[in-house]
Amino acid sequence: MPRAAVVVGRAGTGQHLLTSKDAAGFELHWDDHDVLVVQLAGEKSWEVRGASRPVPMFRDAEPNTEPSEQIVWTGTMAPGDVMHIPRGHWHQATRTDRDAEDGSGFSLHVTFGIVARTGADWVAWLADQARDQELFRHDLAHHDDPEAQSLALSGAVAGLAQARPPGEFLVGRRRAQRPARHLSTFGAFGPPERVVCVAEFPPEIDTADDGTVTVVAAGRRIRFAAKALPALRPLLSGNPAVVADVAAETGLDAARIAEKLMRENICAEAGPELSSGYTGLATTG
Repeated sequence: MPRAAVVVGRAGTGQHLLTSKDAAGFELHWDDHDVLVVQLAGEKSWEVRGASRPVPMFRDAEPNTEPSEQIVWTGTMAPGDVMHIPRGHWHQATRTDRDAEDGSGFSLHVTFGIVARTGADWVAWLADQARDQELFRHDLAHHDDPEAQSLALSGAVAGLAQARPPGEFLVGRRRAQRPARHLSTFGAFGPPERVVCVAEFPPEIDTADDGTVTVVAAGRRIRFAAKALPALRPLLSGNPAVVADVAAETGLDAARIAEKLMRENICAEAGPELSSGYTGLATTG
């Protein structure tokens, strides 16, 4: 069997890398986001270097192609080990000297990319918000009074930035970010027994004086009667919830509430495949 390095699965900003024999993973490189590496099986040797450009970006003002000479850490990861690699740090992995004597060894690790937003993202978002104002929708052309045009536009930009600060951008993103695709049976095999919240960010649960509770997540805003709150909390906790248990503990029609959350793509049925993501993944000795 030839040596190999295979990406066996990818979803969003996560990936699994299976390597056999002395194959390396990726060549020395950097990522434009923080990375968490979890070793699942076998062993893998790593070299992590410092950043050669402060907080580099994928789309940047200049290329970032020269690796740093500063070696931050070298070592071997075993099953269950977790490593954080900050954005911009150069790194590479190899299986050299990690194989069994007969060359039949293999290594499997999973990486999770943690993508944060930057000031440049906020400015891009502001450009979209600017479309609400007629001034920004006019054509740019040679102007009879270019100074007046410049003052008008720069003043409007400053006012927009003050009215829409970075915090509003981040909150809006949390509320509007749609979840990744998840398998849904839509009741084809009967009512779901377990459900789990699949929103990218924790849902906002707001109670009102009018006897209602509002759930804001995944670009949705759903209103329930306030009495649904005891069932909403476990269903939206981010952990798989057994619908029958929620119903027994709250005395509410948890199945009906769960169905509404699934139809709005905030929750999904926690079948065997989805549930496996909440169990122990690292192999034991």
